Amino acid sequence: MKKILLFLAVLQGVLMSAVLDKIEINGVDVPLIFEEERLLPIASMQVVFRYSGSLADGEHPGLAKFSARMMNEGTETLGSTGFAKALEERAISLSAHAGTETFVFELTSLKEEFEKGVDLFEDLLRAPNLTDESFKKVQTTTIGSLMRKESDYDYQASLLLKKALFEGTPLAHPADGTVQDIEALRLEKVREFLKKHLVLRRAIVVIGGAMTIEEAKAYVKEALKPLKRGETEPLPFYEASGAGKTVVEEKLTEQAYIYFGAPFKMRVDDPQSYKAKVAAFILGSSGFGSRLMEEVRVKRGLAYSAYGRIVLNKSRSYFSGYLQTKLESQDEAKRVVVDVIDDFVEKGVTQKELEDAKMFLLGSEPLRNETLSQRLGRAFDEYYKGLGLGYSKKQLELIEALTVEELNDFIAKHPEILKLTFAIITNEKETPAGKK
Repeated sequence: MKKILLFLAVLQGVLMSAVLDKIEINGVDVPLIFEEERLLPIASMQVVFRYSGSLADGEHPGLAKFSARMMNEGTETLGSTGFAKALEERAISLSAHAGTETFVFELTSLKEEFEKGVDLFEDLLRAPNLTDESFKKVQTTTIGSLMRKESDYDYQASLLLKKALFEGTPLAHPADGTVQDIEALRLEKVREFLKKHLVLRRAIVVIGGAMTIEEAKAYVKEALKPLKRGETEPLPFYEASGAGKTVVEEKLTEQAYIYFGAPFKMRVDDPQSYKAKVAAFILGSSGFGSRLMEEVRVKRGLAYSAYGRIVLNKSRSYFSGYLQTKLESQDEAKRVVVDVIDDFVEKGVTQKELEDAKMFLLGSEPLRNETLSQRLGRAFDEYYKGLGLGYSKKQLELIEALTVEELNDFIAKHPEILKLTFAIITNEKETPAGKK
């Protein structure tokens, strides 16, 4: 095991060479994460805007994601088709998407075409295609997508759980909005959102490839030149509910969709977070071999898969999981989930489970660092979560040194995951109770 860790440390020393810097644009110091890589003639840049995802939707659920789709409609001058053609002709990829916390632009190309990509990105930021025609197009396609999701019961059960865990907060609303939300949306709201959130004080730049840091800064300065300074505010944190309730929604389904979740009292930059990673791996995030999979599928055949994970983000932290099962076995499956988690908190893990988890987490590390985009993504994650660049290497060392006593003590100190809330989509008429 120590030889594996030594190899990984050497490998990381070669590949994980991202550095943190900053660049001054229009009087604002914008954080810049950079890694040079000459193995392939490629270049990549992400511009991430903080507190600009679905948490910033306000009274208009779905606004951030809708606004990102509008930014994918090209420029005012070229339009959607012309802009897409300009990118395709040079094999440039440029897209926007919004998550829960952030709004992100991604630009990748061969190094020789990157300057043209930067020019197109600058044009997009300066004059996006925010016309009535493009708005109606995006509105129609978004509504169509949401209507199709009405019969996606995994998606619906996931929304039901979020609503129960984060009632009264922005996290309770669908990030894509509902059909009614998108029908009520107006182009002016999109313009207001983009004007407020695509600003320098919210920006973080992640860039790398076959270039020097001086070249990278020149590209960034050119690309972000159209942006105003703007303002930002701290990201709020939302606690998951520990009410431990069960919410059920009736659908014409032939199986039960069971989603469950509970609070997990830990912040994303907690120095003990590596223990949460190992604990979650053993309990449910590792797939075959995890406690949940063994008890639900292997021993009882109640589901094809059962999954559980610990979510640690800047805006929320909680435990969640899911499974699908036959209608007649939904009550048994729910009881098994409760029993497995009860036993996990009470008795902890075994030495073998810990060793198996270490072998996988340490041994699979090279696969998570193969590409430039993977390494830049990890560096951004370390910076954004306040862990510091290079934390991943330190985390491996901590996992390697972790004892079963330390891990079980950690698990015992988090009994809040026993306060499980269940969100179930089912057809009660077809369950044993419903047939009586």
